[in-house]
Amino acid sequence: MPMDSFNKKALAFMEKTKRSPSFIWRKIWKVGRDDPRRAIHSLKVGFSLTLVSLLYLMEPLFKGVGQNAIWAVMTVVVVLEFTAGATLCKGLNRGFGTLLAASLAFIFEFIAREYGKVFRAVFIGASIFLIGTSTTFLRFFPKIKKNYDYGVVIFLLTFNLITVSSYRVDDILKLAKGRTYMIGIGSGICILMSLFIFPNWSGEDLHNNTITKIEGLAKSIEACVTKYFNVEEPNLEIDETMEDPIYENYKAVLDSKSTDETLALHASWEPRHSVHCHKFPCQQYVKLGGVLRHFGYGVVALHGSLQTEIRTPISIRLLFKDPCIRLASEVTKALMELAGSIRNRRQCSPENITEQIHQALQDLDTALKSQPRLFLGPNSPYNTPKMLAMLTTTARQKFEHHLSNMNADSPSERKPKGVSETDKKVLRPTLSKLAITSLEFSEALPIAAFVALLVELVARLDLVIEEVEKLGRVACFKEFKHGGDVVVDVERRTKTEINVSSFATGE
Repeated sequence: MPMDSFNKKALAFMEKTKRSPSFIWRKIWKVGRDDPRRAIHSLKVGFSLTLVSLLYLMEPLFKGVGQNAIWAVMTVVVVLEFTAGATLCKGLNRGFGTLLAASLAFIFEFIAREYGKVFRAVFIGASIFLIGTSTTFLRFFPKIKKNYDYGVVIFLLTFNLITVSSYRVDDILKLAKGRTYMIGIGSGICILMSLFIFPNWSGEDLHNNTITKIEGLAKSIEACVTKYFNVEEPNLEIDETMEDPIYENYKAVLDSKSTDETLALHASWEPRHSVHCHKFPCQQYVKLGGVLRHFGYGVVALHGSLQTEIRTPISIRLLFKDPCIRLASEVTKALMELAGSIRNRRQCSPENITEQIHQALQDLDTALKSQPRLFLGPNSPYNTPKMLAMLTTTARQKFEHHLSNMNADSPSERKPKGVSETDKKVLRPTLSKLAITSLEFSEALPIAAFVALLVELVARLDLVIEEVEKLGRVACFKEFKHGGDVVVDVERRTKTEINVSSFATGE
């Protein structure tokens, strides 16, 4: 038996080993296919490393720079990033940090050399303590931490290396110049490769990510409403939300804060590379991202309404299916219009976007008023004292009927006589659900919550439109022209052309 188990494990291992090359190849192909820029960036890094390695490999160059050539190789490894903004941020921080540290170390060495060896050692130790303490404290300032933290770290590292080495090395100026030159060469190669060889701009990534987030929210809303009014009962397994496309669409919005801020920071380092040389409004994109997250929380609540324990019967849901689907469709179109305006760098028209949404809201309001008994409010003409007393009596009778039926079906679960008063006040989950479903309005509560969330999304959409409008002005997008055709990409596979001028005419 042990040998059989061992043989099975060995065969399984050999089978996995045979499949591993194809599995690894599929993974590599998928990563490259998802973003071909990754392969190009990898080639750029390999070429840059080969270029700086010539300082070691070619004898004439090695005689000129010596062992300091390793600093150029190290600089390329740590500085060359995926986007031009990130490379500029690290490259300039590293270059200026090294230059400042070398200059300060040389000044300190020049002062300490005028006195004896003992004083020189004490002076070097005191300077290292003073610079180390002040530099580390400087990193706690928010602005320094955000923009120049890497440069401060490089300054501290370079200063300590040169200062400590100067105690045993006679020609400190040559040491400082050699390391500064090599770091400058490495940083220069990284910056040139990032700016002029297939550049990847952080601003463009932030721009495209914003478009993707808006489109993801639109798809989530449309899918939620379609699924809610589906005749088939939705699955209540919460574990499946991790693989739910609705969840995947809005998840990118909720997790985007750190990514947006990082891309905006790197974009602030990039030169103006657009045709009209306009300054990239990175902070406005960050503000828009915050508004989109606020809108996304409403989509999360709307998605959660698909998994409620208490559900409205399909017969009641169908009463409001058409107005709800139309309202969701108009919200989806509005979001797609906003995404299209950002993609085409064209200012949006809030009036044309919201006109059809207001009409859809009126239709929904008419549908709700047509069923007053489902949504009795304090100002409803049906809400008379006699009606309320009758509803209260009915609800109490239904609840008592449920309890009696349950006790008759499960006599073994009856509580003993010695039950404490605290236990009597606590309802089990089953009893709580029965208490809720016995209410007169239990069938209307879920649909009321769903409609309220849908209307709340319309209110939050106004904030999104306002921020997109500000973005268009700050980024100097093209002005909106009435009568132009706007392409709304409702699904990535198909494009539906909608004439914006038809909104104004009500066609």
